[in-house]
Amino acid sequence: MSEEIKEEKTLEEAFEELDQLIEKMESSSLPLEETFQLYKQGVSLVEFCSGKIEKVESDIRKVTENE
Repeated sequence: MSEEIKEEKTLEEAFEELDQLIEKMESSSLPLEETFQLYKQGVSLVEFCSGKIEKVESDIRKVTENE
């Protein structure tokens, strides 16, 4: 059950999805396999968010260097 993160997703949507994953993992006794799947989804979301943030930081640096 591999879920690829769509590039159209906003950073805010990814953070919300991460919050939901965390709540689900914290609030119930899930089987190990399901917990691991949720963890993998979370890692993918964190990588996605990190990439989005790095792009924005890069864009900001370009703008401020050109001023």
